[in-house]
Amino acid sequence: MQKILIIFNREPYDNSDVTWNGLRLATTLSEQGCKVCIFLMNDAVDLARECLEKPEGYDQDLKLMLKNLIQMGVQVEVCGTCMSRCGIYKNQPYFEGANRSTMLILSKLTIEFDKVITF
Repeated sequence: MQKILIIFNREPYDNSDVTWNGLRLATTLSEQGCKVCIFLMNDAVDLARECLEKPEGYDQDLKLMLKNLIQMGVQVEVCGTCMSRCGIYKNQPYFEGANRSTMLILSKLTIEFDKVITF
């Protein structure tokens, strides 16, 4: 089984489809039997905050997509340092299934997984 680590760095709704496309790829890889792990860093940590709302006029609910991935068994790690330093919603709570993580865990995942993709 292929093991693929996907690292997100960007604010979820940044007027691009980068995060949406990364979540679509994670979903497709998982559906094809790959073991997928998502690591959220920098402003991407907002993706796992319960208070995140999709902007008016945006047709994709990125938070719901991430929650669906968690229900599919995708491991989601969130940089612990970035949780309090980054994002629009600093210090707001995270939803269940998004694990507080560390750079040490990211380094171990990077070594363990077959491929690393960044968005």
